This record gives sequence, C-alpha cells and structure tokens, in this order.
Amino acid sequence: MAARRRLPPLALLLGALLLAAALGLGAWLGSGRAPAQGEAPVGLFTTLPILWNEADDVAGLLNDTAPPHWARAVLARRGPIAALDTLAGPEGYGPLERLRHLVIAQPRPLSPGENVALDTWVRGGGHLLLIADPALTEQSRFALGDPRRPQGLVLLSPILRRWGLELQFDDVQPPGEREVRAGGLVLPVNLPGRFAIAGAGNCRLWGEGLAVTCAVGQGRVVALADAAVLERSDADGNRATALSGLLDLAFAAR
Repeated sequence: MAARRRLPPLALLLGALLLAAALGLGAWLGSGRAPAQGEAPVGLFTTLPILWNEADDVAGLLNDTAPPHWARAVLARRGPIAALDTLAGPEGYGPLERLRHLVIAQPRPLSPGENVALDTWVRGGGHLLLIADPALTEQSRFALGDPRRPQGLVLLSPILRRWGLELQFDDVQPPGEREVRAGGLVLPVNLPGRFAIAGAGNCRLWGEGLAVTCAVGQGRVVALADAAVLERSDADGNRATALSGLLDLAFAAR
C-alpha cells in the first residue's frame, strides 16, 4: 500500500510565486498567453506536479530549467488556471464559488467540509473532471512518505458514495501501460482502477468502468480511475489529446 502523500507546503508554492513576480517572471500559469478579459477560470486541485515541477525548495522552483508539464498548456486553453489548496471556505464552498469548471487530479483526502462543499457546488451546476488513481505508477523524485510526493492512492469514498459510485482496484492485474477505449476516447492506463455503480444515481460507465459520467443535480461529473493520462512523458501528444477529450466531455453543457 502506498504511503499517504500530500501537496507541497502552501508556503513554498506561494513564496515561489511571489518571488517569480518580483523577478518579472509573471504570475500567469498557462501556456504563455495572457487570459482574455472576462474569461472563466478553470480550477485545479491536485498533488501532481502540473503547475510546478518537483523541486526541493523555492530556489529550486525558480531556477528549474525543465520544461513545464504539457498538461498546463492544455488546461490553459480552457481559461486561466486557478490553483486551489482547499475546496471549502469558513462558510459554504468558498473558492469554488467563482468557478464553473474544475479539475481534481489525484487529490489529497478531502475534509468533511470539502466533501460537502464539492457536492453542493456540483449539484448547483458545476462541471468536474475527476482523475482518481488507486495505484499511481508515475515515479517521483521524492521518497515514500515525503509530503511533497504526489498522492499514491486516492481516498474519496465519502463523495463517491454520495454520487452512487465505488472505486475498485484489482491488485493482481499485471503492470504495464496500455490503451483503453472509453466514452469515444483512447486513454492510456497503467494499473487502473474501475468504477462501479453503488447506489441510486444518474451515471453511465465506460470502458468496463475505467470512466464514468454522472449527472449530479444541475451539474456534471466525469471521472477516470487512472492517472496515466497525466504522466509527464508525451512525445507523441496522445496524452494531450486524451486529456482534451476528457475536458470536452466534462465541461460540455447539459
């Protein structure tokens, strides 16, 4: 069983952004373009190194010469990226109030307040792409148990049960990347999980449970039970194509 993993300390990330702005590097985290006036933001809640490459400290973040994660540009084409450290405010669903579109990818465990806030937001009309891998396969520079390491497995049972879903995992399946067709998309997977319908709800499974689409209140949830689609290596662009397709599916009008 993989150890629990969390986001890099918020102070580290905020410090890096403030220093970057002071050095004239800019605070825009998209594809290099400035967001259009009035363009709707896309929320991103993740432990994966998508907006920031893995680094030991602030100096490492600022002096990093590695190219940015390709997924950053894919997300930025949908609108300015709003990086979220929490899903709930002191009252209500806080940072979600200004969003219509949200991507949650390999998140840390949610607090009870965050579960309530997320469910309320979706039922009120929010559109969510959830990428939840029960056995993350991409390597990290940080050792097991290091809080800067991406979340090795997801613990989202409360919110999934609320939506009538259960995330399952076959621990005797062979490792290795392969492609699966689900919802009209070709998706790379490696030790994927699968969703099962566990209660009343308006959900449809795809690819033998690899993906699921759910109408939840006035909102929409598209969930994928594997995170290989977000691995950094994407020389042929197939991961970018798959992620774009998932975003289209999740953010489509109902």
